Amino acid sequence: MYLFAPGATIQAVDATNGDLIWEYYRDYPKGVNPQAARSKSLGIYEDMIYFNAPDGYIVALDMRTGKLRWETKVGDNGGQTAGGLLVADGKVISNRTCKPYKREGCFIAAHDAKTGKEVWKFFTTAAPGEIGGDTWGDVPVEMRAAGPWGLPGSYDPKRKVLYWGVANPNPYTRLKRHGRTDKVPLTAPVELFSNSTVAIDVKTGKLVWYYQELPGDDWDADHNHERILVRTRLNPDPKHVKWISPSIKSGEERDVVVTVAEGGGMFVVDQAKGDFLWARPFPYDDPNINMNHIDVKTGKTSVNRDKLFWKYGDKILGCYHNTRGLWSIAYSPRTNSVYVPFQDQCLSMTANANAKTGWGPRKGVMRPGIDPKKYFNIGKVDLATGEMKVLYSQPQGAVGSALVTAGDLMFWGDQNRRFRALDAENGTVMWESILAGPIVTSTISYAVNGKQYVMVFTGEGQSVSRGPLGLTAKSMAKPVRGHNSIVVFALP
Repeated sequence: MYLFAPGATIQAVDATNGDLIWEYYRDYPKGVNPQAARSKSLGIYEDMIYFNAPDGYIVALDMRTGKLRWETKVGDNGGQTAGGLLVADGKVISNRTCKPYKREGCFIAAHDAKTGKEVWKFFTTAAPGEIGGDTWGDVPVEMRAAGPWGLPGSYDPKRKVLYWGVANPNPYTRLKRHGRTDKVPLTAPVELFSNSTVAIDVKTGKLVWYYQELPGDDWDADHNHERILVRTRLNPDPKHVKWISPSIKSGEERDVVVTVAEGGGMFVVDQAKGDFLWARPFPYDDPNINMNHIDVKTGKTSVNRDKLFWKYGDKILGCYHNTRGLWSIAYSPRTNSVYVPFQDQCLSMTANANAKTGWGPRKGVMRPGIDPKKYFNIGKVDLATGEMKVLYSQPQGAVGSALVTAGDLMFWGDQNRRFRALDAENGTVMWESILAGPIVTSTISYAVNGKQYVMVFTGEGQSVSRGPLGLTAKSMAKPVRGHNSIVVFALP
């Protein structure tokens, strides 16, 4: 098992007992804090392990010895390697942050997996003369910022296409970006490719198609999460799905891309062409949602004008906010459903002319009217019908990823140190263990010599150290503290 360890080191451990096999230390330059590294995944290809180092390099290590095989600097700007890695078609695909409020660093890059040589770069903010280049109004090209820094995307080896999510535009408000809120339209396409899914040819790095879920974001509502590739029957039910394309033939099967956004909303589009198929507010349809209209014939999305900042000092309550963060959701082909841990949380935010971001103060708040005991939930969404069933609820927040197994179990952990296995059909808690610290993001299953294991990390992350946002002072305990650890379980 290969681990991204504290201090931006890499460890190889025996996956049956945790014994350390080797450890790679990197000599980081002055000004780089390895303790603040934000890389979100490792890559494996043939006999090499790859990781995004916080000094801006992609590093390839020999998987047996931990010795350096090659290293390549990815750009020479102030962006961070805050994303993850995906190895596809013999290439290491990486994503980065933008340099603050600049286009530099706003790209996805491909490097040859054997040599580290750069193959291509795809910038996630369009320049004049390119597709989407006119969607930024008169913002100079060097100031167009929307990064792909979040969870790594997905790859279709048959089509040889990458599917990746892009975050919100910067600075965070239209007023700050353009000087006037209506300087750009309220309907997509706006400020491409912010808050969009981009499909990229893995060989050339050229755009195949895009779909924008949230045009001209005013709220820092990232859409930079994983994209799930599924073949599913389509029969969306109007009782559960607000926006349905008339082109869908009831019961037909399609290859689709599924997106569940941090700022709310669930979108299903065609995998080959990016055509809109169906979408629903996620988790719930609320009058305060930020994206409140889709033209079902064209798939073009529109923002809620009542939730925009029209002048500095305006304050809004907008939904949703960090309803799902940088924890992974799961898909089960047995139930044809996605499993989404989510927080029923909205955003209180004020436009601020004096802040570089364009906002302040802001905070996450419970969605008005909800039961505080049901602040955190696990939703199971049927991809054929769009119906969501809440399998589990609790008052404590969580940043644990979902994992569903062929045994119809869903593994998941929370900030309250509880790691659980739930029945994937009805949410019954089948098993629970209390660990030494908060369970943070990663949950994986693997097998060695026919024995199956489940592993989680515990420790503190950005969200954990703040405590569960949105909980009231009365119900919110101090953040749970615990040491960094790897905890592995198996059946007897």
